[in-house]
Order: sequence, then C-alpha cells, then structure tokens
Amino acid sequence: MACPYFMPMEQLHGGTWPHPARLPLGGGWSGHCTAPGHEGMVPAPEVLQESCNLGYSRNCACLPETRAWDAVRFAVMAPRDGAGKSVGDTSPGRVVRLSYICERDHRPAANGQLEFDVNGSRWPQPHSDARIQKMAECFLESYLKKSPLSI
Repeated sequence: MACPYFMPMEQLHGGTWPHPARLPLGGGWSGHCTAPGHEGMVPAPEVLQESCNLGYSRNCACLPETRAWDAVRFAVMAPRDGAGKSVGDTSPGRVVRLSYICERDHRPAANGQLEFDVNGSRWPQPHSDARIQKMAECFLESYLKKSPLSI
C-alpha cells in the first residue's frame, strides 16, 4: 500500500527491502510528494523506503492531519479479451484489469477498477486522480516485467 500522496516517477534499485517484489507497487520507486504544502518535495531515501512506498506512515512530517486515505493498494485481475474471457499471451484484444483500494484506518474508503489495453498500449479511461493513475502505471509496469504478457 503506497502513500496516497506519493507520486512515483522511476523504479528505485538498491533499496534494502527484504522482498522488493512484494511492495505495493511491485517494487521500490523514487518520486516526489504531492501532500498540500509539500508538493514536489523529493523525500530522503529513508523516507521513500519507510513511508512513501509503504503508506500508513503516521510519523511522516508531510502527511496531512485531515485526509481521505492512508494508503493505496493494487491487484491485477486476470487479463481479459474484449468479450471478458480470460486469455493467454497470444489472444487478440488483451486487457489487463487492475483493482485498486484506497484505505483509511485499515478499511476500504474508495475502490474501483482500471483497464489497460495491452495491444493499444493505452488506458481507455484513466483515473481522475493523477496520483492513483501514476501508481497504477507503475504497478502495471512492475507486473508486466514479471508477466508473460508483453506490450
């Protein structure tokens, strides 16, 4: 579950996470903060590792007291074809469906699905929140590196 105010920009290599592939975005990411009053601030490496990439960081100095979410979680649903059937790597019309959950106090506060058209290499309906959309893109990038699907 990444911090909802984290705007990931590029994959972070060399972190000290014991299992980086298990991180909320499928790996560690560097980026900047979007919290009110801290927009564009690049967190220190230890903050990126302990807060931004993990969410639920109550001791982060940038985290607003009043907020809708504490963390964002993603999961990949089975790749689908245009008719909604599960497909393998060679089927036309491949779509990867992501599920996201925005949590507050360890409970779902908002959720939804996003779809990525693998063949067209596009998001037909991007998320209206640029942070959630960017996190989804990073999560999908990590997923596609491990998945038999290719763009």
